[in-house]
Amino acid sequence: MRLFTKTIAKTSRTLAASIATIVLSGLMSSTMAADIPTTYENSCAACHNSGALGAIKKGDSAAWNKLKQQKGMSALVNSVKSGMIQMPAGGLCSDCSDEDYRKLIDYMSE
Repeated sequence: MRLFTKTIAKTSRTLAASIATIVLSGLMSSTMAADIPTTYENSCAACHNSGALGAIKKGDSAAWNKLKQQKGMSALVNSVKSGMIQMPAGGLCSDCSDEDYRKLIDYMSE
């Protein structure tokens, strides 16, 4: 009985630690994803603020909307993930999700 009790206590602690890890990583991810302006400044601004290397400037709504209509959001996200001649894969954001890229594209097109 005592061994059974110790096993249950150890399993409960392990389970609690696993749940805490999952919850904390979810909170961290949602916090990072929610901070699109900071992600933009850290990952996209170097080119999209100035238009360097032919990048569409942040705030050029007409150009961004035209591109979104021509390619579609899925194709734009895939282009960012794959990279282009002038842009490295991921656009300098190594931990962005597809949803983050969508939000970043929308943010730049505002």
